This record gives sequence, C-alpha cells and structure tokens, in this order.
Amino acid sequence: MKPERGTFGLARWMLGAVILAGAGAGGRPAEAGGGHTLVLTDRGLVRGVETADVRAFRGIPYAAPPTGGARWQPPGPVARWEGVRDASAFAPHCAQPASPFGTASVSEDCLYLNVYTPKDGFLHRDLLRGHPVMVWMHGGALLVGESDGYDPTRLVEAGDVIVVTINYRLGALGFMAHSALTAESPDHVSGNYGLLDQQAALRWVQRNIARFGGDPHRVTIFGESAGGSSVTAHLASPLAAGLFQRAIVESGAYLLAPSTLAVGEERGQALADRAGCPDQTAACLRALPVPTLLANQGPSPSAQPVIDGLVLTQAPRTAFESGQFNQVPVLEGSNHDEWRLFVALNIELVAGPVTPEGYPAAIAATLGIPEAATAPFAAEYPLEDHASPGEALAALGTDGVFACNARRAELLLSAHVPTYAFEFNDEDAPQRFLPPVSFPYGAYHAAEVQYLFDSPSRVPSEPLDQDQQQLAAAMVDYWTTFARTGQPNRPGRRFWPRFRADSERVLSLDTPARSVETDFAADHHCDFWAALGR
Repeated sequence: MKPERGTFGLARWMLGAVILAGAGAGGRPAEAGGGHTLVLTDRGLVRGVETADVRAFRGIPYAAPPTGGARWQPPGPVARWEGVRDASAFAPHCAQPASPFGTASVSEDCLYLNVYTPKDGFLHRDLLRGHPVMVWMHGGALLVGESDGYDPTRLVEAGDVIVVTINYRLGALGFMAHSALTAESPDHVSGNYGLLDQQAALRWVQRNIARFGGDPHRVTIFGESAGGSSVTAHLASPLAAGLFQRAIVESGAYLLAPSTLAVGEERGQALADRAGCPDQTAACLRALPVPTLLANQGPSPSAQPVIDGLVLTQAPRTAFESGQFNQVPVLEGSNHDEWRLFVALNIELVAGPVTPEGYPAAIAATLGIPEAATAPFAAEYPLEDHASPGEALAALGTDGVFACNARRAELLLSAHVPTYAFEFNDEDAPQRFLPPVSFPYGAYHAAEVQYLFDSPSRVPSEPLDQDQQQLAAAMVDYWTTFARTGQPNRPGRRFWPRFRADSERVLSLDTPARSVETDFAADHHCDFWAALGR
C-alpha cells in the first residue's frame, strides 16, 4: 500500500489511513476506550496502544536481526509478517553492559523503533502535509543507552509532532572496524554499523511515517551526546542525503574529526586479541559470545565512527568547512558544566575528590597527554579561580571537549545554513544519573534531556520545579517549532537570533527567563583551545 503521487492523492491515501487507524482486528471499528490502533506498514499490520496523552507503537522492527552471519553486516530488510503484530510493548534493546545510563542487555536482535503520535491520531490542523516528525537518537558514548528510556509525550502533545525513538547497535557490535571485515565487504569498509542502522531507521520513516500521519518531508533528526555526534555524522554522510530536513545537536560536537578506517582496524585487531581471536578471522569474531565482546570492548574510543569512504567520506569538520554536507537548518548547543558529570563518574565516585596535588595528573588523564605537558592547561584553569579542584578540572573538560567544539561547528555551519546556537544554563537541574559528590553538578552533561523527555531517574531525584517546568515548556516549544518550520521562533517566546560569525549570539536556556549571550567564547576560553588546534 503506497501513497499516490500529488497532494490530492496523498490526502486521499491519508484519509484511508485514518479509517484504518480507527478499525480493530478484522476491520471492525475499535471499541470506545479500547485504546488500540492499527496501522499498515510496508511489512505488515501493527497494533499500537492509546495512552491518556498519545498513541504509541512500540517495538516495530526497521531492519532484520543482525545475528549470526549478519553480525557486522549492514542492516538488512525486515521479513513481511502475516496478521497483526503487537506494538504495545518495547522490544529488546541493543547489547551493552550495565551502567548509570542504560540497562544491561545481551541481545543482538535489537533493531526496533517506537512511534508516538498525537492523541488526535491523523486528524490535525495540517492534514495535507502531515505532522512534523522528530527522530531521536539516544546518547551513551555509543556504548550504552536505549530508545525506551525516553518518553516523548510532552513533545508530542505540546508540539503536535510525531516522535520516533530508535535503537541502534552499540559498542563493538556497532562500531568495530577490522581488516577481516573490511576484506569481506563489497565496499571494502567496516565499522559504522550503528550509523548504518540509524540510516536504515530513517529510510523506514521515509517509507512509513505518512501511514502514521507524519510528513516524510519534514523530518528532524535530534540527539544528545553520542546521539548528537550521530546527528553530526549524518550531516556529513552522503548516504543520509534526503533522509531529513532539519537537525538538532545537543552536546554532540565533540567528535568533529573521527579516526581513519586504518586506525579503527588497529583498534579492532587489539579487541580481537583481548577477546580470544588471535587468528584475527571473521569466523572467530562472529563465534564470540556477546558477553565476551562486551567484557573486552573497552571504553570509548573503542566505539567511534571511522572515515571509511562510504558512510563518512571525510571528517564532519572538513565537510562543514567546505560546505560539502547535507545542508539543512541546524540547532546546535552544549551545557555550561558538561564535564562535571565525568569528573564525578570517572574520578570522585571511583577514587575520591580531585586534590590540588592530583590536579596535573587529572588534567593529563582528561586530555590524554603526558603530565609534563599539563602546565599551560593548569595556568589557563588555575585552582584559585574555582571553588574546588574538581570544578577546575570540569571547566577545562567542558571547554576543551564540548563548548568550544560546539562553537567551532556553529561557526562552520552558519556560513552555509541557518544555524541556531544554545547553551543550557540551569545550574540547579536535577541530577538523574549519579549520587551527590563534593561539588554541585550544575548544568551537567545530559541535564537538558529531562526538560524534553520524561525518563526514569537512576538515583533519587527531585522533579522539575515551577521555573524549570516553564523552561521545559519553552524548550519543547523551540524544538518543535524548529521541527515544524526550520527555525525556532514564534510569537510569545524570547526571540532566538541566528548564529553568525560576526555576532556569535547564543541563546541561554535558563530559569526563570531566557537571554542571549555574546560572551560564550570568552567564558569558555575558546581562543586558548583554538591556539592549541584542539
């Protein structure tokens, strides 16, 4: 069942979708209050569920299970199914260790997505075009995370949009490059399987989202952290051309220059040795149990995209400089205190607070440099300028990894496409992942996500207060207006100016009101980092 070409054909086809959505099994009208919805996808019927606020279709396969011989292969097509597929519950998410940011899994059968539509289903103020569509790519360092940790009800309900959340392969299963895998590939590439999964999900959206009342010509991809870096990659990927029309990057500019395929293959060979495949064969790697891979994959950068000549033909930074990228409007930003989360997670909760004596060693570990080379950094971020050594280190990490890379991306992108820059600045944002430490978390990495989604808290956490709820409402409005129109402004909201190299205006997302920053670069020492070429 395919929509006919032309506006009239699309309207007539969508009217058929409305009728189908209101029918129960066998084509009979659903009982009032029954809460079930049927939609015919290109692979078969799915039955979702109606909640108090939205219609949800969970656990829909968008690609074949990447298991057995399909491990480390591009995602394949889903087999058709007979009858009605239950889409009321989440499907398994992708293999990962337990962490504060995801639930442990050993499943390789995980390429599923979830669709959330407004309660009105397919009837709304813009019937002929369909609802704008927002496709969420979760964070987690490309090692952990899952689609079912993000409830987009407030985006769907307040913004009158459709939200799709997706799983994609993680860690070694999603991003391991290896010479044996490259050799067997028709394209002579390996790695980037997780990015290929995300693109397969976007192609599913193109084929199917009109059947749910969505507009395939107004698709916004958005993500935070690893999800934001994935959005950055798709902006640069030739294979993603035409799959989306806007992009939102939250704390995702930290990987503007990924490794080459050769470097990725070296990492993959080291992983094979650790995991028990000294012969370095694809057969041995595919025979490894999932727990063995998880135990030996190591931390990031073991899970990173590579410039493979296919998915990524060049680094995003290079693509943005030249204008050779998928030119769509971009909303890009970071959080004021990003690195405080990592100082807590990787240092204080493991070995105790950073001490003045340990500050140089902590800088070295953060930047991956010898301790003897840390003096310029310690001078730029002196301890006396900060309330504690942990906060000094966090300022350094925030600026060097996130803030100044976000600014660099904004400078490059704004020369070619409409670009809107933000900084999340609520220093009292509830901490939802980690227990208290010796310093305040401030506007930490991922703090803004709870203002857009309802997500389970990993630790006891306070709900958003009244001012924070107002900030959340403003952010939802900016994000969904951008998805609808390609720019975030509408009457009644603080005006968000475009970012330009000659003005560098950044919207500060804070309570109780929003403001426009013009000193972002100075606040984050970006001239210092630019002089170092970092």
